[in-house]
Amino acid sequence: MADADPGGEWSTRELVRDVDDIAEVRRWARPVLRDLVEDDLVDVLLVISELVSNVFDHARFPARLMLRTSADPCVVTIVAEDSSPAMPRLRSPALDSVRNRGLVIVDKLSERWGVVRRATGKSVWAVVPCTTMS
Repeated sequence: MADADPGGEWSTRELVRDVDDIAEVRRWARPVLRDLVEDDLVDVLLVISELVSNVFDHARFPARLMLRTSADPCVVTIVAEDSSPAMPRLRSPALDSVRNRGLVIVDKLSERWGVVRRATGKSVWAVVPCTTMS
């Protein structure tokens, strides 16, 4: 994760096991991402939604989401940390499946992404490019 980008300060939100409201997480993220143009904002919010959904669907708590923006180059770094040792896998979903597309979406929208094993759990990170910050 150390090579993700040199951006500014991190904004952090603790994820609570009993409150798996992805819309609330997106509402929290919007002010952090206020300088992004709309098309970039949509992409970043989708990556956030997929990473946070994976935490609620597959991980252990405590967990948290961290965001950091950088203007030069214009990127948003997203980190979802959780306490599960299970590593996520990028899979090709079956055509008739409505699941297993999260990391495919993250892979397509991110400049790069990865997973870092931690002493207790893991960090799944993604760096999403943006065109410019207003």
